[in-house]
Amino acid sequence: MHDTTFTTTIRQRTPVKPAPAKPIGIAILAMGGEGGGVLADWIVDLAEHEGYPAQSTSVPGVAQRTGTTIYYVEFLPRARSDQPPVAPVLSLMPAAGDVDIVIASELMEMGRAVQRGLVTADKTTLIASTNRVYSMTEKSAMGDGRVDPAPFIEAARGAAKRFVCGDFAALAERSGSVISAALLGALAGTGALPFSREQFEAAIRRAGVGVEGSLKAFGAGFELAQKGPPAGKIGAAAAHPAAVERTRRKLKALDARIDAEFPAAAGTVLRAGVRRLADYQHLAYAEQYLARLLPIRDVDRRAGDGASPLLVETARHLALWMSYEDTVRVADLKIRATRFQRVGKEVKVKDDQLLHINEYFHPRVDEIADTLPAWLGKLLMRPGRLRDTLERMTAKGRVVRTTSLAGFLLLYGVAGLRGWRPVSLRYRREHAEMENWLGHIGAHAAQRYPLALEIAACQRLVKGYGDTHARGMRNFKLIEALLPRMAASADGPERMRQLREAALKDEEGAQLAALLREWQWPAPAPQTFMEKHHA
Repeated sequence: MHDTTFTTTIRQRTPVKPAPAKPIGIAILAMGGEGGGVLADWIVDLAEHEGYPAQSTSVPGVAQRTGTTIYYVEFLPRARSDQPPVAPVLSLMPAAGDVDIVIASELMEMGRAVQRGLVTADKTTLIASTNRVYSMTEKSAMGDGRVDPAPFIEAARGAAKRFVCGDFAALAERSGSVISAALLGALAGTGALPFSREQFEAAIRRAGVGVEGSLKAFGAGFELAQKGPPAGKIGAAAAHPAAVERTRRKLKALDARIDAEFPAAAGTVLRAGVRRLADYQHLAYAEQYLARLLPIRDVDRRAGDGASPLLVETARHLALWMSYEDTVRVADLKIRATRFQRVGKEVKVKDDQLLHINEYFHPRVDEIADTLPAWLGKLLMRPGRLRDTLERMTAKGRVVRTTSLAGFLLLYGVAGLRGWRPVSLRYRREHAEMENWLGHIGAHAAQRYPLALEIAACQRLVKGYGDTHARGMRNFKLIEALLPRMAASADGPERMRQLREAALKDEEGAQLAALLREWQWPAPAPQTFMEKHHA
């Protein structure tokens, strides 16, 4: 008989410990002075006060506008009561694809977060302020260098699981606080963290600094996250300058003239131009503006286009050109009551505090000559002892404290030269160029309407003062010198558009010169007004 023995081995299963809860990661992207560190501290204090292990880190960086810092907060949700305590292991930096909440204090910082992969559609709640702090490339562009915010917002909406946006900077300003408090309110309003509104507010109170203002801004941010931004632009407020308000009744007569003599399509631009120029000089100057546009109006009437695109485009650019920047204008703007109020509001000056405002000026001989009567300005611009002496005197800049009596009266005196402006060298030069530009528009409008539109848009090159104005004017005159060649070409309007866009890409005109070389067009030697009169 054969015996068979079966042996069974029973292995003891080791109990599997439940995996610890996954940390919640919050990335905060903020610029200097916006309270990003305070926002991180509030969140850490809130988590720790409620029994959650938490930590925060910060990595300072350099941005084109001001210092940008990424603050990263992680805290570990509470374990179940039947689980033994586990020492948390928390990250020091946000990892792409693994961030639960991203808070951006400005639109471009939001774009950076999306670009870095910190925002993902399966898990990330994105809270972003739509206010802008423009970069140096946006500010220094010869044309309108501002980045269009619409693609940024659409990309963020598609990248995030939940997207909350609004002008939190405007909310904070109206509340007398800083943007970090409004962003904390938005964070509470999303319900993305396991804390109540009262617990968030308690963290602000425990900090003990600016509590009332912070709570007010917090409430505004909370409401925005819950209900969405109100219709229209947050914080947009239209305000007429004080000088315009004082002449409101006289402006009504000009409004009536615009309604009677000009097409409705141009009414909005013309009324804005009239108010700008009345504030810049006087009502007669605004009337001169309308008189200059009558020939363009007649061309558009003959063209039979009710939209009057040439009139609208010319009116817009002419108003900007006629209100060119000079020393009188700068002085006038520096001493306006609205400027003192705005600066005081920005720095949050209190009733028992004194505010001093220092203005930094570095006028060159050119700006001084421009302000003088034309004959004297041209004399000063000539090489010689007089010019050399003035250049030595103005080699260093000057600081003017406009909150002091002496500083205020100094700029008040310069601003008072407004009445002399029509006899100044700058006025003579600018208006000669304007008449030349309007003449080109009128000469080509009847037969080459698209070309006339492009000529009108070339005024975008003329802006600012000093070197910026000189370079822009030189590019403008270069394109003007090529006008006969473009007028004889079937693709003249497109050629002019390309030349203008190339000139707007850099101040030195390198892109414009490169385009002319590509076309094998010799660059003419344009003469500006000053070159004609000082040869």
